[in-house]
Parts: sequence; C-alpha cells; structure tokens
Amino acid sequence: AMRRECRVARAALVRAMGRGGQADSKNDGKPDEVPQDMLLVLRNKMSLCRLCGDAARSAALAAEVKAACAEGARAGCYARACEELGWAADAALVERMRKANTTRLAELDAKMKDAEENLGESEVREAMLAKADYLLQCGELEAAGKAYEETLAKTVSMGHKIDMELSQIRAAFYAEDFEGARERIERAQKLFAEGGGDWERKNRLKVYEGLFHMMCRRFGKAAELLLDSLATFTSTELLPYETFVLYTVLTAVFTLPRVQLKEKVVDAPEILAVAAKIPNAHALLNAYYECRYRDFMVAFADLIDEVRLDPYLSVHSRYFVREARVAVYSQYLASYQSVTTEAMAAAFGVGLDFLDSELSSFIASGRLNAKIDKVAGVIETRRGDSKTNYYNRAIKEGDALLNQVQKLTRVMAM
Repeated sequence: AMRRECRVARAALVRAMGRGGQADSKNDGKPDEVPQDMLLVLRNKMSLCRLCGDAARSAALAAEVKAACAEGARAGCYARACEELGWAADAALVERMRKANTTRLAELDAKMKDAEENLGESEVREAMLAKADYLLQCGELEAAGKAYEETLAKTVSMGHKIDMELSQIRAAFYAEDFEGARERIERAQKLFAEGGGDWERKNRLKVYEGLFHMMCRRFGKAAELLLDSLATFTSTELLPYETFVLYTVLTAVFTLPRVQLKEKVVDAPEILAVAAKIPNAHALLNAYYECRYRDFMVAFADLIDEVRLDPYLSVHSRYFVREARVAVYSQYLASYQSVTTEAMAAAFGVGLDFLDSELSSFIASGRLNAKIDKVAGVIETRRGDSKTNYYNRAIKEGDALLNQVQKLTRVMAM
C-alpha cells in the first residue's frame, strides 16, 4: 500500500511539472527521477544572470530564459523576468504566449465541465488540479493559488493535499516569497500531524523545510533537516542531488560539533559518493576537520565564489564568510593558551596585517575569546566556563530587552 501511494504521488508530481515520466530502458524499466521544476530552473538562471558579472554569460542565460518561456508559453514567467532583469518586453512574443494560454485554459475548462456533467468527483478533482498545475507552470502564481485552494476543497486524500502544498512551496521559492513559503510549510506540517502522508512525502517536506531555513540564514536547523534526508533524498523536483549535498555540507560544517561532523558528514557515504562533483566544498570540509588551515583557506577562496553565485546563498555570502572564519580561528586557538601571530599567520598562509585585522575585528565584537599582545606579538586565549558565558549573555540580552520595553512604554504613554 505504501509503494502504491508513492507511485501515485510521483505520478501527480510529474503531472504538476508538465513533464512525461517515461520509463528508462537502461534502468530496468524503472521510471526516471523527476526533473527539477522548470520554475526553479528559471529562478536559478535569472539569479545567475544578475550575479555572474560576465556580459557574455549573462546574455547566454537571458537567451535561455527567454527560450524556455517561449517554448512553454510561460507568459507570467516572462513578465517576471522582464521586471527583474530590466528587459524590454517583446510584444509579439507576449501576444503569442497569452493566446496559447487562453487556448489551453479553454481546453482545461471544457474537460472540467465534461467531468462535472458526466464523470465522478475524482475526475472533477483531477481536471481542477490539471488547471492549477498549468497556471503555476505559466507563472500565473495568484491564479494558480486560487485554483489550488478550490482543488483542495474537493480533495479528500491527505497525500494529494500535501502534494499541492509542496507545489505551492516551490512557487513561493520561485517568487522569493519567504512568508508564503513559511505558511505553506506550516500547512503541510499540520496535514502530517492530522495523520496524512507517507514516509516519502515526509522526507520531501524535510528537504523543503531545510532549504527554507537555509534561505532564512538558520543554518543549524537547516543542517539538521538536510542531514536527516541525506540517505532518503527524493526531492529532485526541488534541486539536483549534488546541489542538495553541497547545501548539506555548507550548513553542517560550521554548525555541528566535531564528533557529529565526523560521523554525519565527513564519513557519510552519500557525501563521499558525490565528492568529485563538489570538489571545493569537500576539500574545505576535510581541511577544516583535519586542521589543515592553509588548505582550508585555499579551498575557502574557491568555494566562496560559488556561494556568491548561488541563487539561495548569495545574499548570505558575507555572513557565511564571517561565520566560517570565526569557526576556523576558534578551532585553531582552542588548541593553545598562547601562540605567536607569526605562527598563526604561517599556519593559515596569510599575512600578519591581514590576520591582525581579522582577529581584532572578531575579538572586539565578542566572537573570539582572546586578546592580542601587539608588543610581544602573541595571541592569548581566554577560556571562560560555559555557565559564565551563558550568564553574561543572559544579562546582555536582558538589558537589551528592558531597553526596548522602556522605549515601547514611552511611545504608548505619548
């Protein structure tokens, strides 16, 4: 029964993607994995078009986006691309796409009317879902949302309801609507709490939720969810497996304790299997764990270029750079009570001025428990016990909260 439910879920997903799930003769008759949702493919290319900084590459990506929109009559997607990328809309192309949309929607409405008059509730629901999926793939997000809500009202199966919520989460990712994604994730979680869904859908939702937390800069929670899905990943409609592994490594490497990092990431067979496809991330992971700090800095310089071009991580690139350096400097200094600046600079393969500037900034902001003796050229580590640190943090945050309450009280009194 579980396998049958999974096959039904996959078939519904393929329909939502507007792709055929043909059997692969090279894979013993098993169906191909679901391709990435075209909305997200377009989102990635549009983001890269903005971020790459290479005129030739940007022009090539722009041509690919325009061709994909024209091929699928994705008028809504084309309008969004023109708005985001500052294109002048091709009026003739827009007219052709709108005409194709109108024709196809008329066909879907006719099928829906026929189902209502001659068929049963199941066929009516399928016709309504086909229209909602088509509107979504055209990029008509508002109309698709209304169509999905109407379809949900006709749907009994919890699994089908969850599939529709997942489709709308992907739409929110495409539109960069974080609030909409959060609401849909909460709705899907509520459906699971009511006893709906199967293990495959639960695992897929974990990936969606993990990606959402990563986009919101909650790397620790993202790592927890992505690692839980590592061995059972099936969400290829959301992102390719290699990209999923890359995100898992990047969110976990600086948030997990060393013991867990070794067990869940460094030695994970799923990560080792695709190490060659994510060479910079894998090199950084091993260099960090094995305390090869010079190699870490080399791998980090290459990896950060990837992060700055990533559609989801680019906005967090500065934060990622800062947290990565804090983590690696903290790990190095944890081994010493005091160390010379020359020795540390040599270990990292950087200059003294650069290291002094970096450490001074992190020490002043309270991110590193150390002090620099500039005259002696020594860095001294200050170790505080965890209870003292928690106490000081509670006092600091409590003072900030009291200040905010006092300001609010004064505003209300006025």
